[in-house]
Amino acid sequence: MASESSFDIVSKVDRQEADNALNQAAKEINSRYDFRGTDASIAWSGEAVQMKATSEDRVKAILDVFQSKLVKRGISLKSLEDGEPYPSGKEYRIDASIKEGIDKDNAKKISKIIRDEGPKGVKAQIQGDELRVSSKKRDDLQEVIALLKSQDLEVDLQFTNYR
Repeated sequence: MASESSFDIVSKVDRQEADNALNQAAKEINSRYDFRGTDASIAWSGEAVQMKATSEDRVKAILDVFQSKLVKRGISLKSLEDGEPYPSGKEYRIDASIKEGIDKDNAKKISKIIRDEGPKGVKAQIQGDELRVSSKKRDDLQEVIALLKSQDLEVDLQFTNYR
């Protein structure tokens, strides 16, 4: 049993689930009484999500509805990068985007956690926007997954390609 076991740490969002969450939020906004007459809307604007309403608190309420729909669809709020409400003409807007991939700083931070707190003999390599973790023992890899799940990181992590 000299072969190495490994898994990948990635941060991906199911685009279809995000789209479904946005459509559900739009449906709720169109049917809710407190959004009547506020010209409230939420829609994709390229890769970003744009929310519009006539007042600042209405646009924040749209963001809240969208966040609740994302959570119900199993998408972590760590993947949503939302901005502050800003006035645009007679309406207020919030631009938000869905983050994917692990940036270099977070990849280094995760790698350092594995090195410092993980079991000996576990190696983490940064490969673009994901990390490959390898070890001779599968139990060590399970320990690394448990360690990373217990950490409060600012990215949503998934563990794939376990072999």
